[in-house]
Amino acid sequence: MTELSDLALSLGYPGVFLVSFIASTLIPFSNEVVVAAMPALGYGIWLTAIWATAGGYLGSLLNYFVGKKGTDFFFARWIKIKPERWQQAECIFQRWGNFALFFVWLPIIGDPLAIIAGVFKVDWRLFSFWVITGKFLRFMLLLGILY
Repeated sequence: MTELSDLALSLGYPGVFLVSFIASTLIPFSNEVVVAAMPALGYGIWLTAIWATAGGYLGSLLNYFVGKKGTDFFFARWIKIKPERWQQAECIFQRWGNFALFFVWLPIIGDPLAIIAGVFKVDWRLFSFWVITGKFLRFMLLLGILY
């Protein structure tokens, strides 16, 4: 495991929140190992899923606000999304509408989906509903399969 994963596990639920937040931004990081390890360390499945969902949602919400308020600023200076990833996400969003936000947890395409939702000015309540639902079900499925 990485040092961040070790740190997160030593912090318990706030650590799961932290790695889930980071994993839901454009920073390449995976939170599955930490989330999966929590119940084995004595932490509750439900609370692990709730803390992971909260961190993941806030990370996705950051992406949403980058799309809504700062696309030019962030993309011009710091964030580089490959044009094919951007186009994939945009096509998925245009085809599926707000329901596509249920899949913000997917690797590669999920982060751009959250940004595109911001660019398209999706109502934050709809964004929140679909993202929280998708992330929570993902974590519950992962933990349910493992435990």
